[in-house]
Amino acid sequence: METSTSRIQRHLEQLAEYTATPGQGTTRMSYSEQDKQARAYLKQEMAALGLQVREDAIGNIYGRLEGLQADLPVVIVGSHFDSVPHGGAFDGPAGIVTGLDVVARISEQNLTPKYPLEVIALVEEEGTSFGRGLMASSVITGLIGTKELYQLKDRQGVSAAQRMAEAGFNADHASQAVLDPKKVKAFLELHIEQGPVLEQASEDVGIVETIVGISQLEIKLTGKAGHAGTTPMNMRADALVCASQIISHIPELAKAAGDNTVATVGRLSVLPNGANVIPSEVTFSVDIRSKNDVALRKVIEQIIELTEQVSNSLAISSDIVQPLYVQPTELNSDIHQLMQQHASDQNLRFRSMVSGAGHDTMIFAGITQTGLIFVPSRNGLSHHPDEWTDYAQIARGADVMFATVKSLIEC
Repeated sequence: METSTSRIQRHLEQLAEYTATPGQGTTRMSYSEQDKQARAYLKQEMAALGLQVREDAIGNIYGRLEGLQADLPVVIVGSHFDSVPHGGAFDGPAGIVTGLDVVARISEQNLTPKYPLEVIALVEEEGTSFGRGLMASSVITGLIGTKELYQLKDRQGVSAAQRMAEAGFNADHASQAVLDPKKVKAFLELHIEQGPVLEQASEDVGIVETIVGISQLEIKLTGKAGHAGTTPMNMRADALVCASQIISHIPELAKAAGDNTVATVGRLSVLPNGANVIPSEVTFSVDIRSKNDVALRKVIEQIIELTEQVSNSLAISSDIVQPLYVQPTELNSDIHQLMQQHASDQNLRFRSMVSGAGHDTMIFAGITQTGLIFVPSRNGLSHHPDEWTDYAQIARGADVMFATVKSLIEC
């Protein structure tokens, strides 16, 4: 019989093959060819476990194990299978394959659940493709819909709705992907920590109690292009100079806010991007995170004020949009305690944690009770080709997940 560790390893190694950058990490954008390959594999493996497989209107994959009472609310286990460019093989897929492992264990032990169980593989959590993180879970919970899917664009200017259509899905039917909260008992996720805490403490799992609030801003500055040699300095409207002055002050705002508030400018586009042309347009992203909602909102307001002040002083026009804002999320205390109890029963070393990364769990918390398990990340590294978590460590997290699921589906 296949062990959980070997099963998890087999799935993760196979999913890692579906990358646009072989040998340079995992690059799997939602609705891409690599997405198509990964979803075919996941559907195949779900079907092999006897699950009823379906895809919703925007491409999320569900594998359902029916309970003795089909009308009871479902327990959902899973995570996302998209990646950042040149990312790792564990961020997201570890949670999906844990769900598959849970179902395999139920079958191996001839257990019969009272409540139905579903394994879910979510698209577009990272936000890499369309500039909005947690997109799929936001559709599922009704936070965004068809309108937003037409508004969200990738770097080629193509909408999320169009990319969905090209992959065989239909954003016009996004409302059909929304789950009825009354029909969902819980959402559970296992994820790599993406930080150094568990490894440094030689601990097996983290049971997350709070997920930080997240805001993403897109700031567009518009000046005027001109010849780099013939335009006097006092007659310029240089969008990049404006952007640099704004960006250089953002770290100070985050530090001053306290509560481990962080802010990151991770993407910047310059037009016309010529060595001898004054930049006429700059667009950049700002990612702000804090466990304190007051601090989070304060930094957002300060960045907006800073942008307006600097751009006005340099005769630059500015436009700011906020594609994502999620408050700090307290996860369900009952499930948190249940997971801690199961970790303790299995003599695992564990701690209660705050997550500095956003996860689909925080979005599902708006419609149901949720739980999130962390497993250690080697050197705290993630979003990098060298991202690594030992398969045996994932299996320990899967032990806690299996016990938790058994308690919730009553088998």
